[in-house]
Amino acid sequence: MLLKIVIGIVVVIIVAVAVVFYLTSNMTDTAEKFFVAIKAKDYTTAYQYLSEDFRASTPQAEFESFLEKSALLRFKKASWSSRSISGGRGELDGSVTTESGGVVPIKLGFIKENGKWLIYSIYKPQSGLAGGESGKLPSESELVALVTESVRKFALSVNAKDFTEFYQYTSHLWQRETTVQKLNEAFRIFLEGNTDFTPLASLLPVFDGAPSIGDNGVLLVKGHYQTEPLIPLFEFKYIYEGMGWKLLGTRIEVKASS
Repeated sequence: MLLKIVIGIVVVIIVAVAVVFYLTSNMTDTAEKFFVAIKAKDYTTAYQYLSEDFRASTPQAEFESFLEKSALLRFKKASWSSRSISGGRGELDGSVTTESGGVVPIKLGFIKENGKWLIYSIYKPQSGLAGGESGKLPSESELVALVTESVRKFALSVNAKDFTEFYQYTSHLWQRETTVQKLNEAFRIFLEGNTDFTPLASLLPVFDGAPSIGDNGVLLVKGHYQTEPLIPLFEFKYIYEGMGWKLLGTRIEVKASS
C-alpha cells in the first residue's frame, strides 16, 4: 500500500512538472529566439521580443548599449533551473552558456500580450545590469539611490506645481492606472503649500522596518527623513520593469517633530 502511495506521489510530481514545462514552452521559445537574434547582432529583431512596457521604458539605443557590454553576444545555449507561470505573467530563472564556456546567470520576466509571451524584464548580475533583481532585495545603497531619486522627482514636481515630470518617471504599469491630473489632485496639499522637499535629495533616508518584496514582486520601502521642525514620511512601491526597478506607487506625509 505504501509503495502505491509513493508511486502515486511520484506520478503526480512528474505530471505537474510536465504541465509546467508545457505551459512555459512558449516562453522558452521566445527566449531562444531573443538570444539567437542578439548573437547575430540583429538588435531590431531582439527588441521586438520585448513587451510594450519594456520598450516604452527602455529606448532601443539603451538596450543595444547594454548588449554591447554583455557576454550575451556570445550566446551558445540557455538552461532554466526554475520556471513559473501565473495568469498572464511568467518567469524563467537560469543561465546562459557562452561559446567560450562562460556561464551568465540570468532571469527573464514575461507577460502575455496579444496572445504572445514577451519579455517584460531582464536581470543579470552586477557585472552587467545594476539596480536589483525582481524577487531579490536590492542592496542598501541601491535602495537609498531609488528612494533619493524618487524624492528628488517628487520635490521637483511640487516646486513646479505640476506632476508631469513625476508621472513620466513612474513605471508604465502605474501610468496605465493614473494620470497627471490624478497625481496633481492627490498631492494638491503640497502644490498649494510652500514646502520645499528638494534639500532631502542630499540627505540619507532612514528606513522604518526592513524593505520587503511581496509575492506579487512589488518592492515596498518605508521610512522618513530626520529633519526639524517637520519630518517627511515616505512609502514607495517599486516593480521590476524592463531593466530596473520603477516606481509603482507612493505615499508621502509630513508630521511635526516631537
